[in-house]
Amino acid sequence: MNLDNAVWLLTGLAAVVVLLTRMRLANEESQSGHALVPRAVVNAHTLVGVVALGVWIYYLTSPDDLVGVVSLALWWIEVGLGLLILARWMTRPSKHAADTTGDSWGQGPGLSVLGHVGMLLGISFFTWVVLADKISA
Repeated sequence: MNLDNAVWLLTGLAAVVVLLTRMRLANEESQSGHALVPRAVVNAHTLVGVVALGVWIYYLTSPDDLVGVVSLALWWIEVGLGLLILARWMTRPSKHAADTTGDSWGQGPGLSVLGHVGMLLGISFFTWVVLADKISA
């Protein structure tokens, strides 16, 4: 597998993480034991993720150094927001709620940890790809 194919594969995985995170956070009100994340933060996380994905795909189809740097900045904001939301979810259960319950996607935060740590590693790889100018023109 060449490097361009690996980047496109990771781009698809990033899109899945952005989508699944939105779906999981939208479902959060029905799960007990979680500190609710304000809707504005959830919307910002989704919006930045979708914009980052769009700018990144534009960069991959017509590499331009400025577009690459802008897409990286958006990706790093997205990863930062995601990790902060995840940390809040894992460390601040509601005082008046029953114990944390699992959802239909798995028990506890395991899937979210996998997705967000994976995003951190993937965006680190994207950063290397852009800074080392590894995308084929």
